[in-house]
Amino acid sequence: MKNEADTRATLIDPKLKASGWADTQVAREHYYVRDQQYTPGRVILRGDRVTRGEAKKVDYLLRLTDAFPIAVIEAKAESETAESGLEQSKNYAQDLGLGFAFATNGHRIIEYDFFTNSSRDLSRFPTPEELWIRWQHNSGVIGKQMIQYAAEAPSVYGAYKRRNPLLCPYCPVNVCDKQPFYFQEVAIREVIKRLMYGQKRVLLTMATGTGKTFVAFQIVWKLIKSGWLQRLHPEKSARILFLADRVVLRDQAYNTFSPFADGNVEPRCKIDGHNFTMNRDLYFGIYQTLWSPDGQGIRLFKKFPPDFFDLVIIDECHRSGFGTWREILDHFGSAIHLGMTATPKQDESIDTYSYFCSEEPEVTIDVEHSERDTWRPPAFSYSLGKGIDDGFLATYKVHRVRTTIDANGLHLREAIEQGAEVFIPEDTEPREIYTTPQFEREITLPDRTREMARHLAGLLRRFGKMQKTMVFCVDMDHARSVARLLQDEFGSETGFSNYAVPIISEEGEDGRRALEAFADSDKSTPVVATTAELLSTGVDVPSCRNIVFMKTLSSPVLFKQIIGRGCRIDISTDKYWFRIIDYTNATRLFDEWDRPPMPPFEPPIGPRTAILAGSVFNVDTGEYIVGAKVSVRTDPNSQQGPILTDDNGRFYFQQLPVGQLQLIVNATNFVGRTIAIETVPDEVTEIDVPLKPAKKKGGKIRVEGLEVSIADEAVFVIEATGNQLSLKEYLDYTRNNLNQKVLAQDDLRKIWVDSDRRKAFIKDLRQSSIHPEVLAEVLGQPEADAFDLLCNIAFGSPIRTRSERATAFRNREQAFIARYHDDARRVILELLDKYRVGGIDQLEPEIFNVTPFSKWGRAIKISKWFGGLDKLGETLKEVRRRIYEEAV
Repeated sequence: MKNEADTRATLIDPKLKASGWADTQVAREHYYVRDQQYTPGRVILRGDRVTRGEAKKVDYLLRLTDAFPIAVIEAKAESETAESGLEQSKNYAQDLGLGFAFATNGHRIIEYDFFTNSSRDLSRFPTPEELWIRWQHNSGVIGKQMIQYAAEAPSVYGAYKRRNPLLCPYCPVNVCDKQPFYFQEVAIREVIKRLMYGQKRVLLTMATGTGKTFVAFQIVWKLIKSGWLQRLHPEKSARILFLADRVVLRDQAYNTFSPFADGNVEPRCKIDGHNFTMNRDLYFGIYQTLWSPDGQGIRLFKKFPPDFFDLVIIDECHRSGFGTWREILDHFGSAIHLGMTATPKQDESIDTYSYFCSEEPEVTIDVEHSERDTWRPPAFSYSLGKGIDDGFLATYKVHRVRTTIDANGLHLREAIEQGAEVFIPEDTEPREIYTTPQFEREITLPDRTREMARHLAGLLRRFGKMQKTMVFCVDMDHARSVARLLQDEFGSETGFSNYAVPIISEEGEDGRRALEAFADSDKSTPVVATTAELLSTGVDVPSCRNIVFMKTLSSPVLFKQIIGRGCRIDISTDKYWFRIIDYTNATRLFDEWDRPPMPPFEPPIGPRTAILAGSVFNVDTGEYIVGAKVSVRTDPNSQQGPILTDDNGRFYFQQLPVGQLQLIVNATNFVGRTIAIETVPDEVTEIDVPLKPAKKKGGKIRVEGLEVSIADEAVFVIEATGNQLSLKEYLDYTRNNLNQKVLAQDDLRKIWVDSDRRKAFIKDLRQSSIHPEVLAEVLGQPEADAFDLLCNIAFGSPIRTRSERATAFRNREQAFIARYHDDARRVILELLDKYRVGGIDQLEPEIFNVTPFSKWGRAIKISKWFGGLDKLGETLKEVRRRIYEEAV
């Protein structure tokens, strides 16, 4: 019976060729790729050491073209059953978003069809044409936009693939410097498929650092190069608008789309102001610019005809706002709207999902409980957790810190009694107690800021003072203060005048220059950037090693955006993981990215015959407020208004749906209100809305002279539970865990010298988040033998280093060593040196494959010096046992 390699070469490959699949990529159509690795494997962190988990790899990936994979094949040896590879093949196909999966042992072929969710036995592999026809019919594109190709023979791939955006090639690697990852391919395919259905609103949800802009670029490349957009209206050019809310995001997209500029023609246009050209194809703008009026009060976006753009791409669309900016989207309402966000569906983003996913089919939130609510998911989702698990994103470790004042709160009266100076502005009424959320927002505590900066400086010295670090502060003043304190700590030490800088505005030459230098992996400084909000989104700093929270957060969306700043892997600086240093318990906002969303908002249904009228007045004086803004929200994405109250403070809405609506009222110098109202059919609902005058915001209280220190630090995460533990708690946890597994030191010694038992024991510890190398690092015992380290924690025995044990062996076991001839003694002493450097894992048979043993003839030749392979194995076991004997 053939092994798997021979089965593939002599049985499977010929069957594929017989069905028309080529084993070469020269033709670049209907070919197969062997051993296609589609993930690099998760980055695994043990202390500060990085290894990769197992990469995901398919035996065969069948592609119709470079841009369209369609099926996977899992190959098994001739002696195995085809069924043994079916589930594996299905898992790979689901990852890759494919319609078909095959499993074979060279004789029997099993096909799984994801369109029918059923399997069948085949006598041969389907041809490329057969799979393509089935894919089209089952996915529903035949009879929709694809109808124009129906007359063409499916086998005629040349002109056909160039005209079909699904098959049309990606931008070549030599032009755009990279090719899509597997999940980006799925995203591109899912979006284009929906556009070919005729869908007008589409959403991509992809974690920060996973290349949303690159995906958008490839989508546009395929739509334009295939001519698909142009064919929608042959009389005019296809035009795209990339819409962002930050200049830096707009400029990054402009640069990403540079392959469209071929040196002769520049199709791109940045919308910087009202003087712009109307003869480009690709436009890049921000909401604020498009909203700005000219001298006649005409807003810029209205200078474009409503049908000017075919596709509007809305970056960070959860921030697009369904208030002011919604008018821009409505103006270009006939265009396709492609939203992109890094934010999973939550209460904060329900409007975004309702708008962009309105044309998606409803699916059950919980497949196992179909009676539960349904929702409309985005076209494609790729979470932070999935990106880390696949190995495309950097993993992280959390270092949580609390000061004494954060742990206990600040009582102003107690602070004064203890000698602190308290400065209270005249227009401010103090609280009795202040806690972390109010620090630096309502009350400035320079001593707390100094202590956190001092502690952070200590961590940076320990971790690496030249590691790029982002510090998120409460506001601009706080950011300036922290930057100054860290500059004072490191300026003279490093010789850099810009070691730490506040980056609080992207406007102006200084802000842009500092931001560009900080983001550049090749530039050493600035090392630390302090900010309030600016760096939370859109700024790519691949080399960033530390994300520091000195501000409190309540928004999971903002938290995910901020930690996304550290998620990029940067090979140039050998950065595969990052550290979250949390002074304000922001990391409590970690959650499951893929948790089921909340049930969708149900808009009122029924006739629109209700009327709402009322007045707005000053609650203190009773006077009516003229010019108040009033609007009615009828569902998450629709509202009437805002309209302004008339000279009598009145407002009037008609043709409203019946049911519960929201009335939103705002006026200058007054506190706005949102009121739930109930409308009834064919009647006027009357409501008076009192508004409170807005109080002038008081100044910040300032407290100086406090004694502030670090109360506790939690640096260990138990993966099974998510609990974060301090060093003491982690040592107690380790001790309890060990005591449950072994009763005495001698029990652990017997496990330790037995290779199989030791490996199983260590694996069990790691599953409980106990890593001996991490313990060695944090306890400052990098040379300690892992056995002694665990015995010290569990039983209080002294810690011995590997060097001490190796020396003791040479002194104590001279008689044992003397039993052997010179060559064998040389092997034993070399084994001892290997142990001294790397520990007991070096005393395994595999060690004979490395130098100097490989030069001595490896295990086969070396075993002759010991009397055979069995004798060599026994000696290896004896060395292990004697190293761990108790000293007399």
